Amino acid sequence: MSEWWTYQLADLILFTPKTYFRLIEIYNISIWPIQLVALLLSCIIAVLVWRRPICSGKIIASILALSWLWVAWAFHLQRFADIHWVATYYAVGFVIQASLLIWIGVIRDRLTMNSVESLVQKLGISTLIFALFIQPLLTLFFGENRNQVELFGITPDPTVIATIGLLMLINVRKHWWIYIIPLSWCLISGATLWVLESNYYFVMFVVGILASLAIIKKAH
Repeated sequence: MSEWWTYQLADLILFTPKTYFRLIEIYNISIWPIQLVALLLSCIIAVLVWRRPICSGKIIASILALSWLWVAWAFHLQRFADIHWVATYYAVGFVIQASLLIWIGVIRDRLTMNSVESLVQKLGISTLIFALFIQPLLTLFFGENRNQVELFGITPDPTVIATIGLLMLINVRKHWWIYIIPLSWCLISGATLWVLESNYYFVMFVVGILASLAIIKKAH
């Protein structure tokens, strides 16, 4: 048996690019028309961020938690686990993140958006808009199957990126650990897409770096 340190990242990915993107395609077809609900939730988040009513923090936290739970069950457990055994652990991580969002954002109501505009907030808004409305278009831009489009609340990457964008808008200095799972997913997904030779693998790495810089900025 080969020593563990001789393994490369590609040796840990037990599926081909065709298998993975075909899984997303079948997933999207099977859950239709849930995508329409996801797009509606995206629009609701955008309006709440724009108008910022008093209850916006709880509503956004509820939507995010619901999205993380859906991805944990419908994508990781029901689909991804069929081709990759570690997806079960991904699902656990997503459930934990949903629980944190419910505890901090809904029960304790600590995810209220700051009213002061800052560089981090502008970066957060840009990240959020990208996740909700631009990232899904990357699939079409690179000429791939439209059924492989990834949407917020439906697939992991846009859900994680949107969450990071929203956290940039909120003063979570005392709850910095709520970033841990989203940042970990940026590394995991970015590395996976890189091995699969995806055209946009760098997106997750860039978001992870920007989020890390935002945390450092907020800490000072």
